[in-house]
Amino acid sequence: MKLFVLLPRVPYPIEKGDKLRAYHQLRYLSVKNDIILCALNDIRLPEGTLDALRPFCREIHVIRLSKICVAWNILKAFLSGKPLQVGYFYSSGAARKIRNLIRTTSPDHVYCQLLRVAEYVKDIPLPKTLDYQDVFSKGVERRIHTSPFYLKPVLRLEYKRLLNYEAEIFDHFDHCTIISYPDRDLIPRPDREKIVVIPNGVDLDFFLPLGLPKDYDVVFIGNMGYPPNVQAAEFLARQILPLVHQRFPRAKLALAGANPHPRVQALASDSVHVTGWVEDVRSWYARSRIFIAPMLIGTGLQNKLLEAMAMTLPCITSPLANQALGAEEGKEILVGNTAAEFAGHILHLLENPGKAEELALAGHAFVKKHFNWETAADKLEELMKQPVPTQGGIKSQQSAVKS
Repeated sequence: MKLFVLLPRVPYPIEKGDKLRAYHQLRYLSVKNDIILCALNDIRLPEGTLDALRPFCREIHVIRLSKICVAWNILKAFLSGKPLQVGYFYSSGAARKIRNLIRTTSPDHVYCQLLRVAEYVKDIPLPKTLDYQDVFSKGVERRIHTSPFYLKPVLRLEYKRLLNYEAEIFDHFDHCTIISYPDRDLIPRPDREKIVVIPNGVDLDFFLPLGLPKDYDVVFIGNMGYPPNVQAAEFLARQILPLVHQRFPRAKLALAGANPHPRVQALASDSVHVTGWVEDVRSWYARSRIFIAPMLIGTGLQNKLLEAMAMTLPCITSPLANQALGAEEGKEILVGNTAAEFAGHILHLLENPGKAEELALAGHAFVKKHFNWETAADKLEELMKQPVPTQGGIKSQQSAVKS
């Protein structure tokens, strides 16, 4: 197939979950298909970015969104009733370029990642697949309760608009995908079972044990500018770690990841190291005894857990994160709700190295069995090859032509 892939961001460097998913999908879909990549961009790209993507793409088109354009489009979205983040990524100039690219390249299928770019292709009369990835509306709803008072009205508005948009956009695509079954169950549609679950994978040839000295007792890794990660980092450093220090006063925590928010930077101390951007995140997994992801808000599958398990670290997380992961509690992962429970799990693993190793090996076997990029990409490819539905909740090609 000739695939036109539309993304809200250039999927490299890989410092965000949506970029990770897009990069590996491109990597494996390109084996049997011609990829025409079209990505929006509102930042200055690091040198070599496109070179990293060219092996997978027949063509690469980057459409620049200026800051002025973004501000204007957010205002238009506010006035029109669309979600603000849909407005952020939508511009009439970009829409003209995308339509022209689709017309001149004549793809067999259009694949777009995230509802942020769905507006561009929703009425294009070609077979189309939308990857919800996760449920934006639920993620915003979970942020309302923990956000500053001045953000709450904006988040409530965005939540309601996303809820409506997630339901409405479903009918404009022949196929829809999502990252996990718990996320699918949150899509506000009675026929949401038609959404196909395409999980992420983990590169076991890249994320593997390195045998480095263990400089840190606990590590948390992720994009440290992402609100759910910011909250988790604060919860870990300010509430969980002090409980660990009562028995292990020299225990050290590493918060590793790009774009640390000022709130994350403020956590730095003699016992907490905030790294900022790192060239190779594997070293921070390898230098730590325990990985923890105490996620209290957010949606989707936590790629950091997959990577930590692949590198044979014993892992601890919350029920929210493990719901999408699906690891067996107590055997493949430890799960906590409160600061005391998380601290108790950390202490147990620090005091029982044998249990830590047993948990780590079981977690490694779990991700090896269930999370494979090639298998996930094959499932996505087979879905896109299917004849478009002629009835039901997802719009057929024939009805798309008439719209």
